[in-house]
Amino acid sequence: MPALAEAFREHGFEGASLATLSKATGLGKGSLYNFFPGGKAEMMDAVLAEIDDWFATTIFVPLEQASDPTSTIAAMIEDVTAYFESGGRVCLVGWLGLGASGDVFAVRISGYFARWISALARCLEASAIPSPLALRLAEDTVAGIQGAIVLARALGEDAAFVRIVRRSEGILLDAVACHGRSDA
Repeated sequence: MPALAEAFREHGFEGASLATLSKATGLGKGSLYNFFPGGKAEMMDAVLAEIDDWFATTIFVPLEQASDPTSTIAAMIEDVTAYFESGGRVCLVGWLGLGASGDVFAVRISGYFARWISALARCLEASAIPSPLALRLAEDTVAGIQGAIVLARALGEDAAFVRIVRRSEGILLDAVACHGRSDA
């Protein structure tokens, strides 16, 4: 599955031909269709399921169940920085949402971003941040991470990703400290 994911990251859903996917995985076209009779859409669906599982386990559930928002936010930033390779790795879900094929996966794409925002807002609320502010901070943070990926890749500068994401972390941690309950 990782080889499929990286091929889709590199070429996009529309640009990843069966030949490209075959080369990336080392499987013949017939074998790919044997594993994925639904073709590229089924392959992408399997890749998105794997991404969903990683984010649910590593990011969303810890945020949703945070007993220590400060350390949970810091862990999210570290995990996201590692996952996106400091901006060197495209967010496949975000990229898919921008392309024409995003409509096919719209529910899954929307669910991914909505859950991330909701989970982060819930973590912030656990530190006594009012719901409207928590939601605004969560939206700004997720948008900032996505924008940082684009900017780092466009500039060819991973440090831009790290700077932007660290600023977002600082804003979140300042808000938690300001509202006084970092260990809800």
